Amino acid sequence: MRIKAIHEKTVQLQGNIANAVVDFSKHTVSLVAVVSDQVRNGKVVAGLAFNSIGRFAQGGIMRERMIPRLMEADPASLLDPTGSRFDPDIVSATVMRDEKPGGHGDRAGAAAALELAVWDLNAKLVDEPAYQHIAKAFAQTPITQGAPVYAAGGYYYAGESNQRLADELKSYLVLGYQAFKIKIGGASLAEDMGRIETAIKVAGNSSAVAVDANGRFNLPTALAYGKEIAPYNLRWYEEPGDPLDFDLLAELGGQYQGSMATGENLFSAADTQNLMRYARLRPDQDILQMDPGLSYGLSEYQEILKLTADAGFTRSQCVPHGGHLINLHIVTALGLGGCEAYPGVFNPFGGYSAQCRVQDGRVFPSDAPGFGLEQKTELAPHIKNLLGA
Repeated sequence: MRIKAIHEKTVQLQGNIANAVVDFSKHTVSLVAVVSDQVRNGKVVAGLAFNSIGRFAQGGIMRERMIPRLMEADPASLLDPTGSRFDPDIVSATVMRDEKPGGHGDRAGAAAALELAVWDLNAKLVDEPAYQHIAKAFAQTPITQGAPVYAAGGYYYAGESNQRLADELKSYLVLGYQAFKIKIGGASLAEDMGRIETAIKVAGNSSAVAVDANGRFNLPTALAYGKEIAPYNLRWYEEPGDPLDFDLLAELGGQYQGSMATGENLFSAADTQNLMRYARLRPDQDILQMDPGLSYGLSEYQEILKLTADAGFTRSQCVPHGGHLINLHIVTALGLGGCEAYPGVFNPFGGYSAQCRVQDGRVFPSDAPGFGLEQKTELAPHIKNLLGA
């Protein structure tokens, strides 16, 4: 058994939306296919994945460094001892050969896309959903009653009104979502408080509304927002400042009594270790959002989970960034605290396929082999084009 080819395609995200820091209209994602020499049901088995959402494609890193390393490796060296599956740990080590420690930036997402495609490939080889395959690999009991899910939206649009925000969140209620996350920091504090109150009114419960500043604030501004939102007892206050400013998180946590959320912009176990050491996060209430698709994949994410557990955090406090099918399967497989969802933004990658069920604030993956990316209508043409290569 061997890898015959690896393809990468840079795909443009759809939609003109912005948060407090980033205009997503020019953002791209790397869609990857790892093609094996195996055939199932008359079709060549290929593993599919991508490098999460909200960054940029990393095709150059893959094509110039990582894909050649995999293709040059002895095919047998990439297999587990049984010879019946590709070993994701070995694949990760192979793509990172000759890379220096540190520098956990875009290469972390590039490596993750390739490793996650191998997980998709392995699950397809045994004809089972990725969540079942991942759970077996790590001796976990998958979630069977649906994973908790929240709808991430509430972005800034030119000329928007609070009524537009209310209409957006109401549409998520109709789809089965019961909790939301909206953006702050892209308008004045007074305007943002109006947006928060609008969201709470739609949700009917302040604990169903989270806010995300996307790293925009300095400490005084973070504290000012914290003082204003504290009486609402929101679901969480996300990324108030630069994600590597652990002192800011520590100072804010000392004064803001509500839950904070952070971690989506930490791309390694080493980054996570520093977060646990220096940010003084509270294991009884704060949320960790490290994303396997941005953090070298599931192999590294296992190390991240171990570090957070050693620091006193439970898996229920781990809610990965990235509202898409891959993280849905990972959350379900590993028994994590919940999923983000992008039901209205970030196509063709954001959100779930029609075969996934969202009901009463919980989401159920489909039984398609692998991550089921082929079932996502918006993504299917890009997959067809990629495999046609």
